[in-house]
Amino acid sequence: LPPSALDALASLRIQYPMLFEISNPRSGTSGSAAPVGSGSESTAPDSLHAFHCGVLEFVADEGMVYMPYWMMQNLSLSEGDVVQFKSASLPKGTYVKLQPHTSTFLDISNPKAVLERSLRTFTCLTVGQFFRISYNDRTYDIDVIELKPSSAVSIVETDCEVDFAAPLDYVEPTRPTTNTSASIPTSASGPAPASSSESEPKTSAFPPTSRLNASASVCRHQNRTSG
Repeated sequence: LPPSALDALASLRIQYPMLFEISNPRSGTSGSAAPVGSGSESTAPDSLHAFHCGVLEFVADEGMVYMPYWMMQNLSLSEGDVVQFKSASLPKGTYVKLQPHTSTFLDISNPKAVLERSLRTFTCLTVGQFFRISYNDRTYDIDVIELKPSSAVSIVETDCEVDFAAPLDYVEPTRPTTNTSASIPTSASGPAPASSSESEPKTSAFPPTSRLNASASVCRHQNRTSG
């Protein structure tokens, strides 16, 4: 954000860390506008009317704001569009449910640790947004599908329980079917062995939700940009 924004906010005696509601004015919401410069309880939609973020620095050119490209995608913004910022106060989050876009996220050897480290660079989350993390030269998009106690929460200095939902592209493996009408040969020594489909328990390769205990994993980052 530009330095003039810091001057205006300082005079308002707002709470710290500074949090903002950011919106696309074409959606009909209100706030204070600035052109966008280049920078890199439901399922997330293609775009949002508004979501929440923090601020990294107040060093942008006057009348300009720089944000990551994935934040612009959340609001269907293009470079040079007008975006609106409004100071916000959010409750501390106690529960987060996330959904990776692709099953490749499950290939990470320790996704819990990667996610915990990535969340330390965020100050708040909003239901319906997605955020992007990088690991081993790859990027992963993750939807925020549920939050408690509110649809937008601060994750600064809070113990937050995190759940995973199955990835958007996940397909449950299909078990091979057996032809029960086919005849089963028998021998004089005794009856045929039981069918494997009757003896083997049915299991799911990926449970609907797997729990991740991320308590005390979110650290203070008042000077970090967040989604």
